[in-house]
Amino acid sequence: MKVIKSYLLLAGLVCLAFVLLSACAPVTTASPMPISPIVTAEDSISGTVVDTDGEPVPGATVRIQATTNVAQTDANGKFTLNDLDTGIPVTVSAWKQDYYCAKTESVTPPASEVSLTLRLYQTNDNPAYEWIPPTGENSCYSCKPGVTQVWLDNDAHGKSATNIRFLTMYNGADVDGNQSPPTRYVFNRDYGSIPLRPDLTQPYYGPGYKLDFPETAGNCAACHIPGSAIEDPYGIDPNTVTGVNTFGVHCDFCHKVADIKLNPETSLPYPNMPGVLSMDIRRPFPEDKDRYQLFFGSFDDDNVPMEDTYLPLIKESRWCATCHYGIFWNTVVYNSFGEWLASPYSDPSTGKTCQQCHMPAPTVLNGRPLTNVAPDLGGVERDPLTIPAHTFPGASNVELLQNSVTMTVNTRREDQNLIVEVSITNDKTGHHVPTDSPLRQLILLVDTKDGQGQALSLLKGETIPAWGGIGDPKRGYYAGLPGKGFARILRELWTEIEPTGSYWNPTRIISDNRIGAFETNTSTYIFALPEGGNVSVKITLLFRRAFKELMDQKGWDVPDIVMEEEEMVVP
Repeated sequence: MKVIKSYLLLAGLVCLAFVLLSACAPVTTASPMPISPIVTAEDSISGTVVDTDGEPVPGATVRIQATTNVAQTDANGKFTLNDLDTGIPVTVSAWKQDYYCAKTESVTPPASEVSLTLRLYQTNDNPAYEWIPPTGENSCYSCKPGVTQVWLDNDAHGKSATNIRFLTMYNGADVDGNQSPPTRYVFNRDYGSIPLRPDLTQPYYGPGYKLDFPETAGNCAACHIPGSAIEDPYGIDPNTVTGVNTFGVHCDFCHKVADIKLNPETSLPYPNMPGVLSMDIRRPFPEDKDRYQLFFGSFDDDNVPMEDTYLPLIKESRWCATCHYGIFWNTVVYNSFGEWLASPYSDPSTGKTCQQCHMPAPTVLNGRPLTNVAPDLGGVERDPLTIPAHTFPGASNVELLQNSVTMTVNTRREDQNLIVEVSITNDKTGHHVPTDSPLRQLILLVDTKDGQGQALSLLKGETIPAWGGIGDPKRGYYAGLPGKGFARILRELWTEIEPTGSYWNPTRIISDNRIGAFETNTSTYIFALPEGGNVSVKITLLFRRAFKELMDQKGWDVPDIVMEEEEMVVP
């Protein structure tokens, strides 16, 4: 019996030695079976997050940098991060609302009593701060070249101060600088001074804010040039802006927005509070060593804790609200945020934010996705899907417009008639189409021809309204043709000009047949058929930036964009 026990003990020792030696031996098999790591207390990092007074910070987010391994501190500021590789150093980050990010580098699991200190950022704004330019020396580009280049190449926000359509509407001029005559006024006993229609016997280059209100600057800069309008939102003439603010809504401004002020009863901006008027801006104090810089961003584990912090708001649609909702003279003019809010897209469990459509990840530069926003300058390698693209595709982006709606066409012969039914469903857009600027419109063209190329006679169905342009269809004047126009039509209260984009004057909404999110518009057209032969049908849905007459007055050369098109032959 003793012999057997000795043998078993010896065999056990041999097996144990083999296992230990095998663990140290190099792997020689070509394709080893994957082994799931055994998680033990040794594979963790624990510690405490405190503030600058040494007090624990509960509810802080602690993360292994650039990973999804994350924990929250408890009531005592304690945290534990598990599932770590023993012996491999990592960077541990911490963040909480109202604090700068924090980090501790080269923490090697297992580790305990790790301490991270969070610093509060300032609660006030520094009017003396000088904006950082997007380009040049000591610029956004010098630190984050890839992200900045994508922004420069794509984003209309960076051109909002110099956009020729904006400036010619503001000045009442055309693209060559020719200016319309000042607005004429008459005195009305009940209402005082009221404007007259322009005298079209004189050279006229379209409307303009400065024609109607030559002694004021208006609040256009509050959205178009917010960095210059913070201290004087009603006193900035866009023609006088210089320096960094010629970039309009530039990088440094956006990343200084700490909060958005909305009406809690409506979740919308207050009336007459567009743009920067409803923003809480936090410009830092360069002379203060503890708050010399402040950038709000989308990472809670930022690698520059002395300057940067995470702002959840920057991923929320309400961050866009104040420039995409505007009431003028009690008329809602801009409302893409309000339309989104009223749509299923605002449901956080099933919807999408503005950023998911207009800042789509990854950021692609020269055909390759970016994995580091500040390469060789302290940036961290990240999953490219965590780096939103600063492209902001909008009303000039062909790809976005061609993925906004779905068009279906059904045709049939009935007796001596051709029936064409067109349905347009707004199934990919979180707001109306078109949206925001009341100058924008969709034009649906229903073109039918016989075998000789002659247009069929329309017996029943809608035609494109006069604002589609009266003139040669080959030059984009489509008024009277079979089809439909989709737009919100404003009429000026005193002059009764319609459609108008001069919403700085009192206006009223005359009609609005734009297509809301997940809504479908169906229109039917009946044509007289020829006696024999095939019939061709071509259905085109166009996006147009402004009404044809206004574009002619201003000299804007903005081609229509084909959103949907379908051609067929009906035998």
